[in-house]
Amino acid sequence: MSALQGNAVIGQSGGPTRVINESLVGVIKEAKRRSQIKKLYGALHGIAGILNQDFVDLTKETPRTLGQVGLTASAALGSVRKKPTADDCSAILRIFQAHDVRYFFYIGGNDSAETANIIDEQAKDSRYDFRVCHIPKTIDNDLLVTDHCPGYGSAARFVALAHMGDDLDNRALPGVKINVIMGRHAGFLTAAAGLGRTGRGDGPHLIYVPEVPFTLEGFCTDVDACLKKWGRCVVAVSEGIQDKRQRPILKTGAKDSHGNVELSGSGALGDFLSGVVKTKLGVQRVRADTFGYSQRSFPTVVSEQDAREAREVGGYGVRMLVKGERSASVALRRVENSRRKDGYGCSYFLTALKNVAGGTRSLDKKFISPSGNDITAAFRKYAMPLIGELPEVGRLSGNRIRKKRV
Repeated sequence: MSALQGNAVIGQSGGPTRVINESLVGVIKEAKRRSQIKKLYGALHGIAGILNQDFVDLTKETPRTLGQVGLTASAALGSVRKKPTADDCSAILRIFQAHDVRYFFYIGGNDSAETANIIDEQAKDSRYDFRVCHIPKTIDNDLLVTDHCPGYGSAARFVALAHMGDDLDNRALPGVKINVIMGRHAGFLTAAAGLGRTGRGDGPHLIYVPEVPFTLEGFCTDVDACLKKWGRCVVAVSEGIQDKRQRPILKTGAKDSHGNVELSGSGALGDFLSGVVKTKLGVQRVRADTFGYSQRSFPTVVSEQDAREAREVGGYGVRMLVKGERSASVALRRVENSRRKDGYGCSYFLTALKNVAGGTRSLDKKFISPSGNDITAAFRKYAMPLIGELPEVGRLSGNRIRKKRV
């Protein structure tokens, strides 16, 4: 296919992340280098901004500004959760034609890939010469085809660090601590809670993910056994835990435009589970936290590998579309790198939008322990290169002196 000449639009969609702006800057910088792209417009709040023609001219941004934006968490253009209707797509194409937009870059997760695919199919039906590139982003790490997703490494680092801190707190003042982590269908982020364990008895002692059927009886048995063994218990649990019939343990019933059911954002799941522990096991000191949005865009917690890859996928998407590739989603492939101690390397490739649109990847079975309430060494090997080195925990030697008769 020949290179298109015209303008481009970029938008951000779905949950903001610590590194989504790195992808934005990657697209902007690469687009500025390409003569085929005359103007690059930013759509404020994704497709909602396109429909309202709320555009900003990104070609006028200075290198200094872009440098600062890339280092800043959340979505600089604003985000959106909206599934376009057929009428929306027709309106979007008319707007693109009016602005001579030939390239559309959409940064987001599987719902965003679905949106990109719908718009691309509409363009084909209308015989409008146009290309779409979905730039992957999600802290859930649940996109199909790709090895991992930009945004996950930094969020996983936050979860690992938070549990290191919580475990130290719980060690000082023993009890049961329950943390609810994001993850509607996939347990990748919750699994990261175990990456900070370095010593015997370190928490979280129990990790529950949506891929394993959850029962209150089994939960109570696990917590009780942990209390008897360690005298305390730290629990990491996914907001999407479900029973054997794949029904959420707790939900509100509200849904977004993509049909996603609202889960535990209110803290209700943590309160419910802590109540169960108090009632069934008679434990007095039980606390629960829902990490919520702080996992996504915490300013100072970032994986350098994650940030680098997030920027590179943006630039790669621009290069491929300008080169003449068809509409697609960018994916990441893990490769061997002999220059790194952990052997980790990464390359990029394109996959058809339909391969990613609306689909969800689950936590691999080899990453879940046979007991169903912990992670394996295979998961540590997979995830550690993505989050970066964690701080070392200082521990007293604990040499006790002999007690005296008083």
